[in-house]
Amino acid sequence: MDSVRGAYQRFRHLIHEGAKFLTIGLIGTIVTFVVANALHSLGKYLAVTIATVLATVVTYLGNRYWTFRHRQGQGTARDSTMFFVLNGIGLLIYYGCIGLTDLAGLGSSRIWYNAALVVGTGLGTLFRFWSYRKWVWTAKDAGPGTPAEADRQPQPPHQDPLEAKAQDLAAVLGAAPVSHEPVSTSGAHRRP
Repeated sequence: MDSVRGAYQRFRHLIHEGAKFLTIGLIGTIVTFVVANALHSLGKYLAVTIATVLATVVTYLGNRYWTFRHRQGQGTARDSTMFFVLNGIGLLIYYGCIGLTDLAGLGSSRIWYNAALVVGTGLGTLFRFWSYRKWVWTAKDAGPGTPAEADRQPQPPHQDPLEAKAQDLAAVLGAAPVSHEPVSTSGAHRRP
């Protein structure tokens, strides 16, 4: 149980950020599927393009003002441009998935079209989460070549391995904490 708690504490920020990202992504996915299926008669590529543009606007607002609000970007124009460029790459992922169904001769089926949307959404979500954190919304103190504060793992203070074992043993036995003071062998029995 302690290992689960320790892992959670270590990755807590990433878990919370990922959960928010997935929530916004779910909303964007619903927009994509509803619009793409509603406009399917216009052609599957045009339908998914329009759906992706609408979903991009929704997810930009959700991610900017909720998921990544604690991170600072380089400026609204730059952030917006990068966000839409990266979503353009996400759209290419959709095109690739839909194209594979066409190559397999399954492109006329609405079921396979939706299957391609599901796969494209999964691959696109992984790409977007990674790329937004890397290029759009970086941690507030991140500079070129500096790891983002939100991505840093807390480092335990340096401790001698033998001392750490003694601390663990003392904790298990309910003994008083082990002293960090060096023990002097000379004059150990002297009285003040």
